[in-house]
Amino acid sequence: MENKLVECVPNFSEGRDEARVRAIADAISAIPGAVLLDLEMDPDHHRSVITFVAPPDAAVEAALAGAAKAVELIDLNAHRGAHPRIGALDVLPFVPLAGVGMEDCVQLAERAAAELWKRLRIPCYLYEAAAKRPERVQLENIRRGQFEALREEMGRNPERDPDVGEPVLHPTAGATVVGARKFLIAYNILLRTPDVEIARQIARAVRFSSGGYRYVKAMGVELASRGMAQVSMNLTDFESTPVHRVFETVKREAERYGVSVAGSEIVGLVPKKALEMAAEYYLQIEN
Repeated sequence: MENKLVECVPNFSEGRDEARVRAIADAISAIPGAVLLDLEMDPDHHRSVITFVAPPDAAVEAALAGAAKAVELIDLNAHRGAHPRIGALDVLPFVPLAGVGMEDCVQLAERAAAELWKRLRIPCYLYEAAAKRPERVQLENIRRGQFEALREEMGRNPERDPDVGEPVLHPTAGATVVGARKFLIAYNILLRTPDVEIARQIARAVRFSSGGYRYVKAMGVELASRGMAQVSMNLTDFESTPVHRVFETVKREAERYGVSVAGSEIVGLVPKKALEMAAEYYLQIEN
């Protein structure tokens, strides 16, 4: 019988205090069956991304354990970073890995959202394959205006009310977006310029919502600690819009502004095939 495995990639609004992020990761890995694969922190984004795998039931419990520790350690009222956020545990996606399908992950997302409200009083929005409303399939629609806007609008504007729980933000941990999705590649390209407006113009050129590639979400971000701007992207279907095509396009767009690419980074894990496709493209390997 095939083992059932789910990948879970919670994003937390803390990227500067390593002890806090480690405590959250330890809470996750303390759940039997949960195996931590990766932990990424970024001080400019003020965000961390933890990747773990687990059987379905354990994946939900591990995510809730991480959420409980985040509630204990993170106060969004004092949080400022380059990355948009609405919660201490900001995003919680479940990804089918082995022996489970997307519909199974939708059910896990719904269960996790219900438990986040029941145990921690964190209201939840459902996105991607778990979305209950078409406009909430896209994460950026839910996160518009961030924690501060939600604090003003939730309970007053029905369009901003959560899918799970009462329309009351947790006073320090905000809300959480929970969902089910395919593999996503978080991919950032660094530019040799501190001018964030150039990064924003390039992001506009490559992202789908403003006429770019179908499976690209992008924004321009200032990395104050490095004196650089960054095109920060999510690639939601790397087989249809591969990493190398996005890299070459960003590089070409940057050249229009007299700017070169300083390098790129992958946040979290990627399917091996994505890197093999890039190798084939750049090395022009035959057969």
